[in-house]
Amino acid sequence: MAKPKKQPRPKAETPKGFRDYFGAEVTERAEMLRRIAEVYHRYGFDALESSAVETVEALGKFLPDVDRPNEGVFAWQEDAEGDKPGDWLALRYDLTAPLARVYAQHRNDLPTPYRRYAMGPVWRNEKPGPGRYRQFYQCDADTVGAPSVAADAEICAMLADTLEEVGIPRGDYIVRVNNRKVLNGVLEVMGLEEGEARDAVLRTIDKFDKVGEEGVRQLLTTGRKDASGAFIDGVGLSEEQAGPVLAFLTSKSEVTAETLANLRAAVGESQTGQEGVQELETIAELMTAQGYDADRVVVDPSVVRGLGYYTGPVFEAELTFEIFDEKGRKRQFGSVAGGGRYDDLVKRFTGQAVPATGVSIGVDRLLVALREKGRITSTMQGPVVVTVMDRDRMADYQDMVGELRRAGIRAEVYLGNPKNFGNQMKYADKRGSPVAVIAGSDEFDNGMVQIKDLILGAQIAENATLEEWQERPNQFEVPRADLVTKVREIIDGQDQ
Repeated sequence: MAKPKKQPRPKAETPKGFRDYFGAEVTERAEMLRRIAEVYHRYGFDALESSAVETVEALGKFLPDVDRPNEGVFAWQEDAEGDKPGDWLALRYDLTAPLARVYAQHRNDLPTPYRRYAMGPVWRNEKPGPGRYRQFYQCDADTVGAPSVAADAEICAMLADTLEEVGIPRGDYIVRVNNRKVLNGVLEVMGLEEGEARDAVLRTIDKFDKVGEEGVRQLLTTGRKDASGAFIDGVGLSEEQAGPVLAFLTSKSEVTAETLANLRAAVGESQTGQEGVQELETIAELMTAQGYDADRVVVDPSVVRGLGYYTGPVFEAELTFEIFDEKGRKRQFGSVAGGGRYDDLVKRFTGQAVPATGVSIGVDRLLVALREKGRITSTMQGPVVVTVMDRDRMADYQDMVGELRRAGIRAEVYLGNPKNFGNQMKYADKRGSPVAVIAGSDEFDNGMVQIKDLILGAQIAENATLEEWQERPNQFEVPRADLVTKVREIIDGQDQ
């Protein structure tokens, strides 16, 4: 009889495009999200937790990957019920599409406007790359049912406040504002109707931050060579036709009033375009009235990412300080948040246009920025470790750890094999423990306990002379009743 075939062991590895997050990273993110939530809450937004799974129909075709709508999600089909095929379901790819479904479904029970914030993971079935994962966190705030651009201005103010609250100082960020209606006015002046030529112009505009004014001019007209030497065909417009687009993209001035005047000239007699410029002017006035000057929130027509998605004002928070990239070159950190007005999203469910505006913060990018600024230390203090010298006295060790916890001190009893005391100390070191508590039969008989300052001990071992070591003891014997007092004293001293 043949032996049954041995099953191969599964590989212990994360799926491609995913990663694991450990203690310090999880704690840092939770703390940052708590601070962001405080700002959102202060502005009157309510929390919403919606399902991580939506029907593919409800998610719609709003993925950034416009060439493969519905292919950029993790989707599956439910089992059929009788003759009826099962629904196609998918993990959410952002937090905005679920909001549209929630509002359409519960609109009779929700206040109008409805102000909500949401935080959580989203999933995209896209090709992963360096720093680009298939699961990542988003942090959104949106107002549904408010047609006034005062709602857009409020989002910009809240975004500036949020960045400062989490530790990005004023001067290290800028919130830049543009408007899709202004671009629509430019396209009208160019005489471009809905269709392939208009879509090609939009895609070209989206490359402005990469190829610059001259690159966009070439791509709109006869074409250009890219960095590799390959020739990219142009849209085929004349220089005269391309003029309004270039005027739009390069209209920013140091003075907001001049920027707005340049935009008015770029949109000519287009009513849509003039309406868009007026909205930008109103946002600028509202910002100034609240004390958000142009060094924090500025009208900037070069903000073009997402213009295909939004229907009105669009904004982006950019961090302006310099970092070094993987090749050692200096560059600005770049965008950590984006948003805008999307008045057509809820209409898919209700048939009626519902105004909406909001912002999404890239949580992981913002965490990286805070580390770059030194606003987050990657070391997290571990628990006090109560070592085990006598396994028959486990109840006494548990009594100690319970007393520390009730005093608000993070603590644990060593629950591995207690035979080797050196291994217990190695464990405490690996946990980043500030203090070890040591008690054997002698200490119990005398009502005493040994308390070892592990942080000071490590410093002494690293660079202290014998004399310094003798002058700075790092282990203390104290009465059992003084356990909490001495542990707290040592930890407080380490924090100074």
